[in-house]
Amino acid sequence: MKRPWNRTNSNVYSLLTHNLKGETNMNICTYVSVVNMNPRLYAVSIDYNTLTYKNLISSSGNVVLQCLGKKNISVIRSLGKKSGLVFDKMVYLKKNQLITSWNNFIVLKDVAFLVELKDPKIIHEMSDHALFLFSVKSYKNSNNEILVFNDLIEKKIIL
Repeated sequence: MKRPWNRTNSNVYSLLTHNLKGETNMNICTYVSVVNMNPRLYAVSIDYNTLTYKNLISSSGNVVLQCLGKKNISVIRSLGKKSGLVFDKMVYLKKNQLITSWNNFIVLKDVAFLVELKDPKIIHEMSDHALFLFSVKSYKNSNNEILVFNDLIEKKIIL
């Protein structure tokens, strides 16, 4: 039987961040939640040993939370199992024509929705992750079906 923290069927996201030079990185994250409606706030847990964390603590720019669609399952291994510290994810995404633009950001095609987030703040530091709080600046919905945690299990990408 699965451990309790793996008995979830949450959405799968990619968080788009930038470094001080404006270079883009994307990760995979599932520890994401809306935590307030007025104002709209998201909480996202980020591993300390990632380029995403490094970008968030060094840059004050906005980021984009991308809720992945089922068609995005092919990017999970490249965005989630490979480190942006040693693998240029944007080269891979451009080469495979998997990106488009939205609100002056380079984002993934075929996502379920996009949320532009601002004002990142670390609200809690844990042993392996930091919990960030963001305010919502803008968003865009699409009709694409949402990729969820169980899809990754069924395709043997995780667990």
